[in-house]
Amino acid sequence: MHEQYAESMDTQRKKPVLVLKNVTKSYGKDRGISGINLSVVEGEVFGFLGPNGAGKSTTINSILDLLHLNSGTITVFGLDAHRDSVEVKRRIGYLSGDMTTDPSLTGAQYLLLAQNLHGNVDETYVAELVKRLRCETHKRIKSLSRGNRQKIGLVAALMHDPDLLILDEPTSGLDPLIQSEFNEIIRERKARGKTTFMSSHVLSEVQAVCDRVGFIRDGKLIRVSKLEELLQDAPRRVSVLYQTSAPDSQLKTLAGVSDMQTIGKRRVFTYSGEYNELLRVLGTKKIHDLQILEPQLDELFMEYYQTKERHDV
Repeated sequence: MHEQYAESMDTQRKKPVLVLKNVTKSYGKDRGISGINLSVVEGEVFGFLGPNGAGKSTTINSILDLLHLNSGTITVFGLDAHRDSVEVKRRIGYLSGDMTTDPSLTGAQYLLLAQNLHGNVDETYVAELVKRLRCETHKRIKSLSRGNRQKIGLVAALMHDPDLLILDEPTSGLDPLIQSEFNEIIRERKARGKTTFMSSHVLSEVQAVCDRVGFIRDGKLIRVSKLEELLQDAPRRVSVLYQTSAPDSQLKTLAGVSDMQTIGKRRVFTYSGEYNELLRVLGTKKIHDLQILEPQLDELFMEYYQTKERHDV
């Protein structure tokens, strides 16, 4: 069964920027999205996660009015995303997963074209973005690598300082240094009350910048949660090295222990139970070293979707 998760009270008190209500877009027999309900608020960085084909790009294209809905409504800044599309798009910055444009243009020519289309663009800010993202603006776009094209696209999406930034796999092809700089730009936007909605497969990036995340699978939104709440509830990897022997029989029967591995006197396992009980059991034998690792979003992502797949079998 797919579930819709209620918004937190903190989110409800903030001004909504993007609201999807019962949004459905189908492609005949092919899967699209179904019954999406979601609200993203002012100043929030929202991560939109799911495997390939889950419906991430369909959702984004629907928000941008590039696709017409079968049913449901989308509002942006309180305006109808379809009926008021022109006005809405003035306040949005957008980058697709793989930027395409006239390949004969140089990066500088493309950015000038984007600047003229937006109007009222701060040229100093554009130059700052170009420098921070290390864009190769003198080269023709057709000669650039995917990552270097993405950097040009990011500058174009950011140059008019949009109130809502929508990004579909924004750091695809970027090296770690540029990814880090991009993350800092997103944090600076958040500090100024700007909103970002981004799909991403780079889960470390989502964990670094997002306030909340939504999981989509088979076209349905199956979970929305604050990132800290999601990680707080996640199983943790435990590694304990004993001086002599380990309490194996007690560990194996302890609720919440799974994937136990024995490496000499070290025991490594995943734990999702009550920590006072875990520490009581661990302490029945003398411990030489103990590590309880912070959960990572990529591990939770894989576990969540694998669990769903097992339940669907």
